[in-house]
Amino acid sequence: MINFSIPAATVVGLPDPERAMLAELQQVFWRHQAANDIKNRYYEGKISLDSVNLGIALPEGLRKLEIGCAWGAKCVDVLAARSMFDGFVGADGDGVDELNELVRRNNLIDQYNKAVRDELKIGATFATLSADPALGCKIRFHSAETAAALWDGDKGRIRCGMAIIDTAPDNNDTSVWRPSVVYLYTAAAIWVLTRRGTAWVAAPQAHRMGRPLMEPLVWNATSDKPFGRSRIKEPVRRLIDGYVRTLANASIGLEFATSPQKYLLGVTDEQYEAVTSARFRQYVGSLIAATQNPETGQNPVFGQLMQGSIQPHVDMLRLLATQFSAATGLTVTDTGVVNDANPTSSDAILAQSQTLVAMAEQLNVGNGDALRSIAQMALAIIRNTAPEELTDKEKAVVAHFRNPAMPSISVTADAAAKIAAVRPSFADTDVYLEMMGFSQADIRRIKAEEQVFFAQVREYKKSETSE
Repeated sequence: MINFSIPAATVVGLPDPERAMLAELQQVFWRHQAANDIKNRYYEGKISLDSVNLGIALPEGLRKLEIGCAWGAKCVDVLAARSMFDGFVGADGDGVDELNELVRRNNLIDQYNKAVRDELKIGATFATLSADPALGCKIRFHSAETAAALWDGDKGRIRCGMAIIDTAPDNNDTSVWRPSVVYLYTAAAIWVLTRRGTAWVAAPQAHRMGRPLMEPLVWNATSDKPFGRSRIKEPVRRLIDGYVRTLANASIGLEFATSPQKYLLGVTDEQYEAVTSARFRQYVGSLIAATQNPETGQNPVFGQLMQGSIQPHVDMLRLLATQFSAATGLTVTDTGVVNDANPTSSDAILAQSQTLVAMAEQLNVGNGDALRSIAQMALAIIRNTAPEELTDKEKAVVAHFRNPAMPSISVTADAAAKIAAVRPSFADTDVYLEMMGFSQADIRRIKAEEQVFFAQVREYKKSETSE
């Protein structure tokens, strides 16, 4: 848990306009913290029965029963897995060497894979940039749980933002962490706020960007919610509640079905005491014996009540899985609930995935625009110039994503062969080899061995000509 509070009015060295920004950003952070905690709890599957109990079927003593549910994580992770950032491509189709090196140094592909999950879980994640002697430009991603920003509707970008860079445990409570370094991003500088004891000190790092060095990656934004909406929204959370409640009722019902209710009528007081004092032995025993009741002259009657069925609970789980699939775009198979409506052929499964593929394409378009802005700002930082001073080639850089439909190698290889049949030069490209299923490491080895082979051929022809 992060306890975030900086008295903006007392920060040493921070000008008044920036103090106002910091105070407003903290208000935004605090206002969304509770909602973000709820989304994170559903993502982790930590839903208590107390929060979902209707007060009808669940007994009071079983409210501490823990039921795991991975639907929240599935809702996020399955879509995130289809957004596969693969680096930057220039206007001529080649990679920009400087950007490729920047991607490698910042481990940007792995960072993106983590950031896109935070984006879908909360609604937005923030990329920040800063000059760095070793990296040229340092690029880091911050979830909405450790960062906040204000939107500039006129310019269509962030007006200012802040990110918690480092934390330290509280002196009085080690379970609580307090920020020790916070960056404040404005259009003219990055203000480094450092905690020294109980005081905060600000130091500026000026830049020439003309905008904050902070770019949001946003999912499902609207005009009134420019920082997007979570995949784990209210209707989805209610379906998860229903799943947890139904599974808890099914677990309790299964216990009763395992040990069905039995009855024994017409017994004496002594027989009653003997039976009730060893209930488990009577349940597992193969023989129950009782003599005639001398008071009534009747023989005891033994019977068993009808066992309860968990089939209604299973039917309810299938209904919830179908609704969850419709609300999230996931297939019913992704929920882990099997029913007769599940597709059996690969074509049927692919057809059910089309909604999810369309969502992934939408996600890639939005994140691609953000990554392009990040790339341009990174190049400007490295060159210590303004973004408008970049060359046309550098401005034309775009982010490349792999196919979100995730087709099999046999399908892509067949498509590559058909393209090469009508366009033979395509077979000489790296794209052709990628579609044939070769990794970048394999492609480099193939190219290297081809160069060695062609060099040997040239040497052989040269020697033949000289003879």
